[in-house]
Amino acid sequence: MNNKKDLYKRSVTFAMSVVLLGVLAGIFAFVWYKFYSEVIVLPFYRRGNWVLIGIYALIVMLFFKAFGGFRLGYLKKTDILYSQMISMVCVNVVAYFLVSLIGRDFMNAYPIIIMTFADVAFILIWTFITGKVYFMIYPPRKLIILYGSRQAAALVLKMSRRVDKYMICESVSIDESPDKIREQILKYEGVIICDIPPEQRNDYLKFCFDRSLRAYIAPKISDIIIRGADDIRLFDTPLLLCRNYGLSFEQRLVKRAFDIIFSLIALLLSLPFMAAAAVAIKLCDGGPVFYKQKRLTIDAKEFYVYKFRSMIVDAEKDGIPQLASEEDSRITPVGKVLRKFRLDEFPQLINILRGDMSVVGPRPERPELTYQYEKDMPEFRFRLKVKAGLTGYAQVTGVYDTSPYDKLKMDLMYIENYSVRMDLQIILMTLKTMLFPGKTNAETEEGILTAYDEKENNK
Repeated sequence: MNNKKDLYKRSVTFAMSVVLLGVLAGIFAFVWYKFYSEVIVLPFYRRGNWVLIGIYALIVMLFFKAFGGFRLGYLKKTDILYSQMISMVCVNVVAYFLVSLIGRDFMNAYPIIIMTFADVAFILIWTFITGKVYFMIYPPRKLIILYGSRQAAALVLKMSRRVDKYMICESVSIDESPDKIREQILKYEGVIICDIPPEQRNDYLKFCFDRSLRAYIAPKISDIIIRGADDIRLFDTPLLLCRNYGLSFEQRLVKRAFDIIFSLIALLLSLPFMAAAAVAIKLCDGGPVFYKQKRLTIDAKEFYVYKFRSMIVDAEKDGIPQLASEEDSRITPVGKVLRKFRLDEFPQLINILRGDMSVVGPRPERPELTYQYEKDMPEFRFRLKVKAGLTGYAQVTGVYDTSPYDKLKMDLMYIENYSVRMDLQIILMTLKTMLFPGKTNAETEEGILTAYDEKENNK
């Protein structure tokens, strides 16, 4: 029954996405035929116009896929809306240059601008209607949580924020009898398994698998490492091979080439913004424009990271490292703007060119704080198997209260599943975060080790 329901749900979301893609392609077709098709040097025949419209639809699909614009039912309405709006701006910029290339001259941009407003207007209507229809057909899933410690409370709180998707109706302790736990699980559409002993977790996971019940599992560090393993076979025995050395030689080579090309282009494009930031910082308090700080990268190598100064001079004059909080009094007025839109990080493009950092990777941490984390979280050093990054998976998926342990999990998920495609997707999601900044987790922890009480259970 659940399989049929999920299949039907995918069919509905696919149909809704096709409608969206078809209308956006239709708007472009109208603009093309009305304003451009007859004024280019060599007008297309009928099939040429169709091919161009098809290319436009393909570009829309690629950008929507990268930004998550088709993830109806998974992302919040606002997140889908932001993703689609950014996608359409990017798509129509590409479309303008494509039309200009075909026309062998810079064409009139006014129709493309009007088209963008029309696209956004339709996206607003589509998001509102499909959101209503989707959640009317598919109300939140009724779930039960099977927990083994108080750590489950934080997960319940986070999932409860998505009342449109999850309805946690009951909780049951792993200390209850197995028969009672199984009886309770069968009453609901799925179970959240959080922080229970491995043997029991395996038993209940198989129980859910046998009955086609959905299971949400809070992964341990070892689970994430296994997810990145290669499938091999020794005669008639399947094995999972965990290589455990970070990226391969070929991956490092490709990643380094990408870093150099990207950072050079980004430096050229960001020069006006960097110049404006430098002037604003200087006018604010007359202090230095740049700020450098010792951080750690691959294999725990130390380097100096460069940033635009966003805090007062001598913010740590007592010599004690302090993480910045959301309303830190040390942050200057200009610094608040720079940090909100991530502009203070732009000088790190120089670090990337020098080879200290990569465009995408775990954010570089200070040596002092790293050593403090490692006292109770030895696994924290695992993130040093790759170069530190200007942006990372944890930065585009985390929120302001994401714990250090959860950020570590996300960094390891990136390392174990690295691909060029994943890097590109994270870069695009970073652009979304910059344009629509929210309460992110970048560097806002109030304490050092506030969320790691699972040392033994999560190894």
